[in-house]
Amino acid sequence: MRLLLDTNALIWALLDDPSLTQEARAAIGERGNHIAVSVASVWEISIKHRAGKLRPPVDDVVGDLARRFSMLPIAPEHAWAAGQLPLHHRDPFDRILVAQAQLEGLTIVTRDPKIARYQVAILPA
Repeated sequence: MRLLLDTNALIWALLDDPSLTQEARAAIGERGNHIAVSVASVWEISIKHRAGKLRPPVDDVVGDLARRFSMLPIAPEHAWAAGQLPLHHRDPFDRILVAQAQLEGLTIVTRDPKIARYQVAILPA
């Protein structure tokens, strides 16, 4: 399985938060699965942390990410595709994740019902 964690799923996975569904937790932990994290999620976590919306231990997030997940950079084609998506979702972070998932053949791990309005595979977070 090729997965892309949305930002909330990523935070829950990093903090071992029980909010993450058992199905998502199992898929993330499965050795044969490819688990990707967009650099857009790192940026979003940094913004939320700076605004006081996230508490430590997210300070160590970058080092932990590199050890646990495959980092997905934002390529020009991702940025272009995100700009061309229908406006079902106005959050630019989620729109880039949708574009990345579509172009890279990834299933998004998310609970966001707006993401489900796009033509992208979803695994409930």
